Amino acid sequence: MDYQTIFKRHELKYLLTSQQKELALQAMSPYMEPDRFGHTTIRNLYFDTDNFQLARHSIEHPVYKEKLRVRSYKKARTQDPVFVELKKKYHSVVYKRRLFLPACQASGWLSGSAPSPLHTQVADEVDYFCSHYEGLHPVVFLSYERDAFYSKCDDSFRVTFDENILAREDTLSLGEDAWGEPLLDDGLVLMEIKTAGGIPLWMSHFLAREHLYKTSFSKYGTAYRTMLYPDGMLDPAAIGNGQQAGIHGGSRSPI
Repeated sequence: MDYQTIFKRHELKYLLTSQQKELALQAMSPYMEPDRFGHTTIRNLYFDTDNFQLARHSIEHPVYKEKLRVRSYKKARTQDPVFVELKKKYHSVVYKRRLFLPACQASGWLSGSAPSPLHTQVADEVDYFCSHYEGLHPVVFLSYERDAFYSKCDDSFRVTFDENILAREDTLSLGEDAWGEPLLDDGLVLMEIKTAGGIPLWMSHFLAREHLYKTSFSKYGTAYRTMLYPDGMLDPAAIGNGQQAGIHGGSRSPI
């Protein structure tokens, strides 16, 4: 199965209630359909330095930021394929490069115990990233339930809904169950609009009708902040105000 490896798009985030999600699905139904993954539990390992250099830079809202993660769409065993993703954001435009390879190869490569298994431009970019940020290693396991949709007339326009967003600092393996501390309170959903162009008129009408406004919500940035400031979860009455939830501390383990 072929997968897109290079993306350039805008990613717009909105915090919705469960009821607003259902209204969004109703508004979307004539125009969009589920993607190949449908409803999935996405697992991610985010890489950073011992002093969280990437996370600290990201939450300062710089013009340019970047991060490295490994993602799977199911519990990943040794030979199961995973995505190694290098994600950059510059002036609100997201650039994502990713590679698709077995979990054991990704683990050996990113831990520094084996060379890159691929010889591509994207692999070279990941190698440079790892050499530039010395001591990169998995620091956070982040999972969530995702419903993903794409436009029937323009597959570059996508909408995703993420719920049950969980983060933890221990048992950092994509082969483990999804568990951790919630980053959103019950009843909240993170909707992301991903587009290489504009937003269709029907979606603009829905956002205006429901009084939904863009928010700045980084899953990894939120997890990092809650490690340091475990001061309560974001609740429906405080959408967009940046209150966070705590996550557990612990040991590290491989992909």
